[in-house]
Amino acid sequence: MSDLLRQRPNTTGPMLAVWDDAQVLAHALRFEAALARAQADVGVIPAEAADHIARACSDIRPDPAELAEEAALAGTLAIPLVKRLRAAVPESARDYVHHASTSQDMADTITMMQARAGAKLLDTDTRRILAALAPLARKHAHTPAMGRTLGQDALPIALGLRLAQWHAGVADASAEFSRVMGKYAVLQFGGAVGTRTGNQGEGAAVAERLGQMLGLPAAPPWHARRSGVALIGSTLAALTGASGKLARDIAFSSQNALGEMREPQVAGRGGSSAMAHKRNPTGCQIALSAAARAPGLASTLLAGLPAEQERGLGGWQAEAPVLADLFCIASGSLAALAEVVEGLEIDTGALADRVPDGDADLGESAVLIDTLLRIGEE
Repeated sequence: MSDLLRQRPNTTGPMLAVWDDAQVLAHALRFEAALARAQADVGVIPAEAADHIARACSDIRPDPAELAEEAALAGTLAIPLVKRLRAAVPESARDYVHHASTSQDMADTITMMQARAGAKLLDTDTRRILAALAPLARKHAHTPAMGRTLGQDALPIALGLRLAQWHAGVADASAEFSRVMGKYAVLQFGGAVGTRTGNQGEGAAVAERLGQMLGLPAAPPWHARRSGVALIGSTLAALTGASGKLARDIAFSSQNALGEMREPQVAGRGGSSAMAHKRNPTGCQIALSAAARAPGLASTLLAGLPAEQERGLGGWQAEAPVLADLFCIASGSLAALAEVVEGLEIDTGALADRVPDGDADLGESAVLIDTLLRIGEE
């Protein structure tokens, strides 16, 4: 069973691949192999056992559908996967598989590896949007446009000011998301109750080595401290909403009665199944749909914050699918808007028609544009 017809119109192929079954399984096996290697490196388990475990992680080919059925019964992927790994190694190495770890260590670490991979994809499209908007804002620093408040014509502004505000919103949200990712997308390794029992006092060294091998910063266990996940999701929702602001304004300006902007014409996009004359703002539609979904998804992560004692029930288990959805819709939004702004068609004649005085006072638009384009810079 697949659900591409539901998912693909709202996201990108590369982002779907980041969160698919193959990647979950690959990351799970990477975690188990790296855990054994890290523990052997600091003398917690025998090097020979680690070799057997790493080889089994490389060699076994479990069926994701079978694992899914068993995980649904067991409540976690770790139980059926570790069972297979133990069966694939010599008896002398079996007690060292998944040693001093717990199912949540595996699950949270997988999610953070996926989140980091997803963030790289988002950054690429965000940079495309910003790179297209900045020169466009400067180009139109003195292009009169009608400013609107409460949906009504108000006073003239420079069109570049509107574009610079878009740039600032996306740049600011992107910078905050990146900061949060850098701080909270970290390794999870604490064992059953977050004490790292069973590592012979070398738990910190194991975590450091494990994180190096998996490309995640080491950190103290955070099994029931879910604020990092909630902040990742919340800042990602904010970036999705900031992107939706562009989409709302472009769609508003592309109405027939205004005709100030148009999405670029792309073969197969923006048509109508019933009205051949229509040119729909489909890229904006994708972004606005994402902006409508993001707050509800983020609220689910916030609901998981009051976790019970050392490891919670039902809260953190809801996070991975919600984060996957957030990353996917954000990717669809940013990729669609990158195409839109890179080819955005601006009708200066239509803009001028809305401004009654061609020499209208644009205030300090030009100065503000320069200031706004610096927001979000490192």
